[in-house]
Amino acid sequence: MSDGINRQLVPGGRVIARALEAQGVEVVHTSRGSRIGGLHEGCADEGIEVVHLHNEQAATHAADAHARITGTPGCAVVTAGPGTAAALPGVATASRAQSPLLLIGVQSALTGDSRGTRQDLTRIGMPAPFTKYAANVVDTAHAAQEVSTALRACHHGEPGPSYVEIPLQVLDAGAPSATPHPQDEHHGVPTRPAADPGAVQRLADLLVHAERPAILLGRQVWTTRATDAAVTLVRSLNVPAYTDGAARGTLPPDDPHHFRLSRLYAFANADVIVVVGDAPLGALRGRGERPAPQATVVRIGRGPRIADAHEDVGHTIDGDAGAVLASVAEAAAARTGDGAYRRKGWLDELRAAERTAYERRLPQLRSDARPIHPYRLLHELDGFLTEDTLCITDGGGVALCSEQIVQPRSPGHWLDPGPLGTPGVGIPFVLAAKRARPDKEVVALFGAGDLSVTGWDFETLVRLDLPFIGIVAGNSPAGPPHRADRAERDGRPAGAGDPFTGLPYDTFARMLGGYGEAVLDPADIGPALRRARESGKPSLLDVRVDPHAYTPGTPNQTVDK
Repeated sequence: MSDGINRQLVPGGRVIARALEAQGVEVVHTSRGSRIGGLHEGCADEGIEVVHLHNEQAATHAADAHARITGTPGCAVVTAGPGTAAALPGVATASRAQSPLLLIGVQSALTGDSRGTRQDLTRIGMPAPFTKYAANVVDTAHAAQEVSTALRACHHGEPGPSYVEIPLQVLDAGAPSATPHPQDEHHGVPTRPAADPGAVQRLADLLVHAERPAILLGRQVWTTRATDAAVTLVRSLNVPAYTDGAARGTLPPDDPHHFRLSRLYAFANADVIVVVGDAPLGALRGRGERPAPQATVVRIGRGPRIADAHEDVGHTIDGDAGAVLASVAEAAAARTGDGAYRRKGWLDELRAAERTAYERRLPQLRSDARPIHPYRLLHELDGFLTEDTLCITDGGGVALCSEQIVQPRSPGHWLDPGPLGTPGVGIPFVLAAKRARPDKEVVALFGAGDLSVTGWDFETLVRLDLPFIGIVAGNSPAGPPHRADRAERDGRPAGAGDPFTGLPYDTFARMLGGYGEAVLDPADIGPALRRARESGKPSLLDVRVDPHAYTPGTPNQTVDK
């Protein structure tokens, strides 16, 4: 009588690969290491793509980006000891961005554990603060179950990363090949919990009767694939919408309900504010204060961070963003006429505030100054984007500045570091984006020092023939004055620690086989972008921007507090 198990022993690496494949993992991002070859082979045998990057941080960022873009689990595999330590920035970034990522760390032999042998390092405690689930695999027979549990944890409630540590003995040993359980496929599908019907009805009533409502669409709009529901709600209720992070592009730039430059004005004067996801309240008012004393604020989203982060703000509806938004729109559908008509004046008021902000910024957008004003660079970049351009930003200051100017044209076409603001995500994000969406044009904007963190994987893009258009804003436009500049003003010696400047990123690109060009004049930005597009290669444009240009709004961003 068959018990559903094939008694032929299967290598541990292939056992784990089968568990990954059963849970929907399509690609594994990794960095080379002698200890993880068995897992690489197992993935190849099971039809899972294995993509090698130059270091573990880059591999983990790429896995994070794959999850954000495709909605399927991201997976990174790293070697023992320092490999896991090097991956931590990627895990922390995925945690803050609510990205379902599985990190697998291969452990040195158990016989040498905690005895000071090579690459012996306390591992399970390192990623634990950033993960939803962290566990050791004790034997090959239980490896598949542990990996499946970790991947399901990534999607349970608020999405986030998990960590599984696998000793060499598990990879080297064999285990019986079990027939996949029929529930494996079911467990790989994220649940979409519905919200409390009473809470949905109360929010619908608030929005119908509001005179000056506004909505901030955060990253959960994209991660839960709630774009259609968000658009339906905004248009049917005639509500002005602002976007944050991955939700950028939910509405096209010319949509009458899409606003961006009047956000602080809107949230200072609104009577009802709806926040979808964990968009920071600093995005509403600055420093996390309550946006407006008169406003009723309602948060929609999943997970304890949503419910507990700001108990003084108002009400929270815990549930899948798409399901909640669709339910609210349906509940309000029969009663939108009067409210929508009354709000025409509110939308006109916000549109006027938008025009005022734009006209105030116009001289900088059209500036012919040399070095180039950062807003002129961003303005040229915005005009260069197409409906199919996926835009990636890397770094803190330049990413914040770009959000004020650069507008993605479609949903799911914006990738940024997320709330953690981790430098170095750009090149790994480009790699994941081009492999997952080869039909898309990818444009990446880097700060002056961000490219140096994972920049050697520009060679990986050349090797794998993954063209993209990269722009390096030479000298950070949003950074503090150089120490030497302060010394000159204050009459004090500059001392040590002056930042590096003037690295020839265009030469770096050409050295590795890509396209590179230095841009010194603002009139050359557009032609250089077009030449990079026409090159069909991974490219870097080294655009020398004014390091002293003041960028309005940056000091008010929550990430700087």
